Amino acid sequence: MLVKDRMTPNPITVTPDTSVSEALNLMRQNKVRRMPVVDKRGQLLGIVAEKDLLYASPSPATSLNVYEIGYLLSKLKVKEIMTKDIVTATEDLPLEDAARIMVDHAVGGLPVVRQGIVVGIITETDIFKVMMEMMGARDEGIRMSLSVNDEPGMLSRVAAAIAGAGGDIVALGTFNSDAHRHGNLVVKVCCIEPQALRSAMDEIGVRVVELRTTA
Repeated sequence: MLVKDRMTPNPITVTPDTSVSEALNLMRQNKVRRMPVVDKRGQLLGIVAEKDLLYASPSPATSLNVYEIGYLLSKLKVKEIMTKDIVTATEDLPLEDAARIMVDHAVGGLPVVRQGIVVGIITETDIFKVMMEMMGARDEGIRMSLSVNDEPGMLSRVAAAIAGAGGDIVALGTFNSDAHRHGNLVVKVCCIEPQALRSAMDEIGVRVVELRTTA
């Protein structure tokens, strides 16, 4: 799956001369937390996040009245507070690479660019939604956590045992383990009773760490 499959195309953008008050209104109206800053051609210049705009706003403890606060925010421009050192993604970037970039750079979203022009944005929320789908979070079934040996063919053995017992794999994910040469496997299975699933794992010598029915 690539960034282009999950990004928001044609995102809400602002220009460097957009006022802070206008930018805040745009975010609230469109329910977004960050906006690329572009020039008239759509060329990416920076990015502004909701927290940047809120930090730039006067404190609630200020002695300024509402009219004075509004005036100050209308004079303060996005270009004065935007982040110019921008981390970006391209449309054909694998989704897991986009997630890695966000984690490594501690950012919640990446503008997606094509030859410098903003064509979309991919955010942590988009990544979370994909993770939910991959783990079958909205599907009914039995969620089974396994501790498995890190060796060739282990995944196929588990899948064959589940199928042989009459189960159908809805979702599957592999995770690192602290134990040497062991991994964690989480499987969502339907069409089988919990005890039959546990027995199938016992038969192939795989330890069931946790097993629960989900709705």
